[in-house]
Amino acid sequence: MRDSLVNQCLDILKRDDIKHEFKQLLKPIIDFILYEINPYIYITLALFFLIFMMILAILVILIMLLRNKTNAIKVL
Repeated sequence: MRDSLVNQCLDILKRDDIKHEFKQLLKPIIDFILYEINPYIYITLALFFLIFMMILAILVILIMLLRNKTNAIKVL
C-alpha cells in the first residue's frame, strides 16, 4: 500500500508539467533566499581574498628572512 502510494507520487512528479509548476512555485522562495544571502556571500569572498593575501605576504616575508639568514651564515 505504502510503496504504491510512493510510486504514484514519484510518477506524478516525473511529469513535465508538474516539474514546471513546482519550479514556478519555488522560484520566488529561492530568489528571496539568494537575495538575503547575497551580502554574506560578498563578505565571505572578501574575507577569503584577504586571508589569501595575508598568507601570501607571510610566505614572502618568510622566504626573505630565510634568504637573509643563509646570507648571514655565509658571511660568518
